[in-house]
Amino acid sequence: MRAVRLLVWLAGSALCVGMARAVGPVDQPDLIKHRAIVYFATAFVGLTIGVLVWERRPDSRTGLLLTALPFVEVLSQARWIFWNHALPVTIGFASMSLYAPVFAHLILSYPTGRLTTRLDRVFVAVVYAYATTSALLFLLFFDTRAPHDRYEIECWDCALPLTHVAWRDVHRASHVLDLTLLVVAPAFIGLLIRKLLRATPGGRRIELPLSIAAFAAVAQLLAHFALNGSPDSPWTDTPWFWISIVVSLAVPLSLGVGLFFGRRARSAVADLVVELQRTPPGHVQEALARTLGDPSLELALWLPDQASYVDSRGAKVELPAAGPHRAVTVLGSSDSPVAALLHDPALLERPGLLEAAAAAARLALENERLQAELRAQLSELRASRARIVQAGDDERRRLERNLHDGAQQRLLSLGLALQLARAELGAEANGASSLLVEAEDELRAALDELRELARGIHPAILTDQGLGAAVRSLAERSSVPVRIVSLPGERLDESTEAASYFLVSESLANCAKYAHASTVRVSIARRNGNAVVDIDDNGVGGADATRGSGLRGLSDRVQALDGTFLLESPVGGGTHVHAEIPCAS
Repeated sequence: MRAVRLLVWLAGSALCVGMARAVGPVDQPDLIKHRAIVYFATAFVGLTIGVLVWERRPDSRTGLLLTALPFVEVLSQARWIFWNHALPVTIGFASMSLYAPVFAHLILSYPTGRLTTRLDRVFVAVVYAYATTSALLFLLFFDTRAPHDRYEIECWDCALPLTHVAWRDVHRASHVLDLTLLVVAPAFIGLLIRKLLRATPGGRRIELPLSIAAFAAVAQLLAHFALNGSPDSPWTDTPWFWISIVVSLAVPLSLGVGLFFGRRARSAVADLVVELQRTPPGHVQEALARTLGDPSLELALWLPDQASYVDSRGAKVELPAAGPHRAVTVLGSSDSPVAALLHDPALLERPGLLEAAAAAARLALENERLQAELRAQLSELRASRARIVQAGDDERRRLERNLHDGAQQRLLSLGLALQLARAELGAEANGASSLLVEAEDELRAALDELRELARGIHPAILTDQGLGAAVRSLAERSSVPVRIVSLPGERLDESTEAASYFLVSESLANCAKYAHASTVRVSIARRNGNAVVDIDDNGVGGADATRGSGLRGLSDRVQALDGTFLLESPVGGGTHVHAEIPCAS
């Protein structure tokens, strides 16, 4: 592609030089010849800047459009300079109206070179259609023998376009097409204002110089049309000629200066270096967003162990495909990236600033990456603990179902068989009947113990009726009087209900065994997306979560659900258990 760009520049340069030299021998005033040199030198400057922008940003169409702009303008002059040669005349008429659509395409698609909204695409298509219609009128029907106010032609010896099919006076039709510019130009201004208003602050700063140049170009066009009845600026009209030259230079210069500027970038990067020294881990993204002027900027950090990008919290990030609404800049080498910036595509017009900011933030980004890696590992650990708790609860439910549907049912069937046997023996078999009665009593005791065991593994009432009914059942069976202050009126998610239930169950069991309390107070409420559990007793205190497996297991269960567990149990001061467990729904 570099060879293609070089060939385009050489061809354009030769075209500008050749056109300027061709004016010399023509029987024209010296003023016209001198201004032709200025005109084609201006086109050469625009062409050179366009090729440089194209070289700097080959992935964007901006450079290509900027290069095409002076090209079509220079080619359109061939119809006057080489008026007696059919091929140059044909090329001149074919490109005579292309400047307007290429100009609109360049401005509305900047900085990506791609039109991002349907309205912009429709507008640019209409302007291309206008240019095509205007060119076809002259290519097919232009009459060189008829005087034409706009083009000031009355030349019986002028060459006809190669595509000429009939002699027609196209003056009125071309004038109507010129009048359409009075509608197209304000519509273009409206679209440009809309584009600036919708841009991010950083994107607006980048687009503003080119937008001002575009406003000036349209204002010059409308003013000349209003005063002279034509959108063209003739070379003989001194004020308008120089105004058109300045406006023609403003567009490429606004792009070139913006692309290759350095002082402001160096100042911004210097401020970034100072700011990063005071920036705590986890806030590098905000510092980069302020420096680059893009509030929408996102930072994705590369974790080699996971071979993926994560955000500052350790959550995985999928890099989006580059497009007109989002751009991705990878920091570091392709083999060993450090991070990636997801940002406004307008920042791609400032590659020097992006590279300098990334270099300045590299050390901070390395630190940020280590922090993100730690958070990712912590997040995975929490997820692993939650999966272990969930697996334990699933296993509890399975055991409870097996005991209820298996062993308990068999024991109940056995009890029924004993009753039937005792009824068959009757009262005469006193010795056997008494043995059967004792066997039934033992069987009932075994059933009670089995039900208690099943309830301790995972109570069926918790699954069927919810946390409120299960806690009330615990309170009824507790050997210590329990006062229930509050219970949630709605069902919570399974993991939250299970954690809350076992927290109350273990606390009541500990209170009965060790606390010597006379009352226990239980409160469960839903606040701010959490199930808040508070259990207080007036016992002897002295409980320690670091000793014994019961309280430690409860603490692990709560923390595995990303909750908080607090135990306060001063000696002689009773025990207070507080837990906050996030609710999934």
